[in-house]
Amino acid sequence: MFDPSTLILFTSASLLLALAPGPDNLFVLTQSALKGRLVGLVVTLGLCTGLIVHTSAVALGVAAVFQASALAFNLLKYAGAAYLLYLAWGAFRAGASVLSSESDQEISLARYYLRGIVMNVTNPKVSIFFLAFLPQFTRPEQGHLPLQMLALGAVFILATLLVFGAISLLAGVLGQWLRRSARAQQLLNKTAAVVFAALAVKLAVASR
Repeated sequence: MFDPSTLILFTSASLLLALAPGPDNLFVLTQSALKGRLVGLVVTLGLCTGLIVHTSAVALGVAAVFQASALAFNLLKYAGAAYLLYLAWGAFRAGASVLSSESDQEISLARYYLRGIVMNVTNPKVSIFFLAFLPQFTRPEQGHLPLQMLALGAVFILATLLVFGAISLLAGVLGQWLRRSARAQQLLNKTAAVVFAALAVKLAVASR
């Protein structure tokens, strides 16, 4: 479907974009440092599930709605900003704590997976970015365009999994050392609250 040079160029661009500081990798970084690398990996899976939604939206033409409609764009971005503020408030109020049982951990992991999905899906700029980015690497002569976009989206998701997974592991190691101190964990919570609040403001003032 794709010639090797196009695939190499797209994969390289995807890796660089995943490495560039942004809401999603900052979210993974803070969650991994606060809750451990397993939570970071689960959040990463949630974020990548959100990317599946955005890729499908672009392939089906739904993302064009957010680009054309200011109302749809604003409703989704304000919902995302409100959710980030909710996370910021929760992190600000949180104290030093650990998961008490395996069942609690399973419930928590499911919640963090959903958190990753919501965090990604409620950012309409991701759909608009995909709408601008993916078609640059498609060619009508190479087959069905929606299928090409889905394939490119899959490559982008794999690149994101690789980069965000590495961030989760590194931040998890650092967080494990910091969480030995209750005071350090409280500081991490406050830092996470500031990061979430800043991301909420950035999303709220974003334009198409």
